[in-house]
Amino acid sequence: MLLYSTSSFDALTGLHTYSINRPMSMLFRKTAKLRFPKPPLSYSYPKVINGDTHFHHKNLDKNANFTVRASSKAPTPTPTPPPLPQVTTSNNKLIIISSAITVALAIANRVLYKLALVPMKRYPFFLAQFITFGYVVIYFSILYVRYRAGIVTNEMISIPKLRFVAIGILEALGVATGMAAAAMIPGPAIPILNQTFLVWQLAFSALLLGRRYSFNQISGCFLVAIGVVVAVSSGSNADQMLSGVEFIWPALMIISSAFQAGASIIKEFIFVDAAKLLKGKSLDIFVVNSFGSGFQALFVVLLLPLLSNLKGIPFAQLPSYLKSGAGCLVNIGRNVPGCDGAPMLPLLYIMINMAFNISVLNLVKLSSAVVSSLAVTLSVPISIYVLSLPLPYLPEGSGLSPFFLLGSMILVLGLVLYNVARPGKQASN
Repeated sequence: MLLYSTSSFDALTGLHTYSINRPMSMLFRKTAKLRFPKPPLSYSYPKVINGDTHFHHKNLDKNANFTVRASSKAPTPTPTPPPLPQVTTSNNKLIIISSAITVALAIANRVLYKLALVPMKRYPFFLAQFITFGYVVIYFSILYVRYRAGIVTNEMISIPKLRFVAIGILEALGVATGMAAAAMIPGPAIPILNQTFLVWQLAFSALLLGRRYSFNQISGCFLVAIGVVVAVSSGSNADQMLSGVEFIWPALMIISSAFQAGASIIKEFIFVDAAKLLKGKSLDIFVVNSFGSGFQALFVVLLLPLLSNLKGIPFAQLPSYLKSGAGCLVNIGRNVPGCDGAPMLPLLYIMINMAFNISVLNLVKLSSAVVSSLAVTLSVPISIYVLSLPLPYLPEGSGLSPFFLLGSMILVLGLVLYNVARPGKQASN
């Protein structure tokens, strides 16, 4: 429905322009008449000029001319600016609660992994592959149930899969390089070198996601990494830990952490981008878990000959090794020597490990990959302390040096510095 605008008086030409706020069709009705003050005998005729319809009312006595101008252009509505995003207190509380749950599950995961290796100490490679391929079945089963229930939609399933392929490649390469380096590096040095994971995440988050961090946040992350290094490297032989080890192996362990950190950042990018593709809807975490685990298992199969050789198992002997590992894992009515605690401890570890992976991904979804990494890093010295205590199947305890307490204090200081720092300017590409 078109409206008419403008009202003016031209003193030079004697033309009046009126504004009539009514539909154009009203002007063409025979019953509609334009009345002017004391008009003499007159007539009206339309004329189109520059796309506008002009109705000229001409007096026969030629004393005055009247023009009613009708605009064919509708007024442009003023756009309403979108509401600004707000950070709610409930969302902050949810992140804190999720972080606490992640820390607790990370501690339980590390402790139960050590306990699960008591019966499976001869078959750690089998346990790793059993978990990798078992998760594919479990995650896709849960995804199917959630899809049938309507929680997972077709739009979620149809998101681009190329990023999941990248996740699978990076995680498989992380496993391969990590195994190769771990075979040549002393055990206590492994968690120290793994702390470069946090540094890689910070760098990839700024590079790939366009996030900006303040100086205090960056300093806090580095303090966390330094605190863990001090805590786990405590001991009289800490300074000779890597003596006699070629430089390539610690470098390969650092590269392994880079692969894993890159995969976690791509997962965060998937959540960020899915919010645009799904028009604000939240992507279900089991979509990411299922397809990420599926492609990881695919590339692990392709790298299986290399992985088995890295663990000292010739590829020709791999079937018999997997069969023996399965027998030790089941350990029901067979009383296999050296497999005491199976299947209870391995299955308990698998359940906690699955809950831990879901919790980490949920924290990535709520906050960021860096926050989830900080939560996991906090669990490292706490796990070391718990493992130093007498536990079932691990009755012997171990003492901790004063460096452990010093490293833990530095770590907590770094966490406090990161969380109380003013957030830097963040943006997503």
